[in-house]
Amino acid sequence: MRRVKILVSGRVQGVYFRVFTQNKAKHFGIYGSVRNLPDGRVEIIAEAEHPVIEKFIKWCHKGPVTARVDNVDIEDLEADEALTCFQIK
Repeated sequence: MRRVKILVSGRVQGVYFRVFTQNKAKHFGIYGSVRNLPDGRVEIIAEAEHPVIEKFIKWCHKGPVTARVDNVDIEDLEADEALTCFQIK
């Protein structure tokens, strides 16, 4: 399993990015969360098998058609507690 924090910047708030992200995560079987940050970025915590996370990260670079992704930063995280779903915060 791999857990990552993904920070997405660009036109990613007010364009249903969180809803599309939740739907894509559920499609892939990813656990975690997505939330808007005060600085205009979206923060995603995602956990799944390594190949699945790689596909999800690839999607994050593109995002939904309503968004414009300018930058994606990835940070590996330690799995300190079990995640059981994917939620919008």
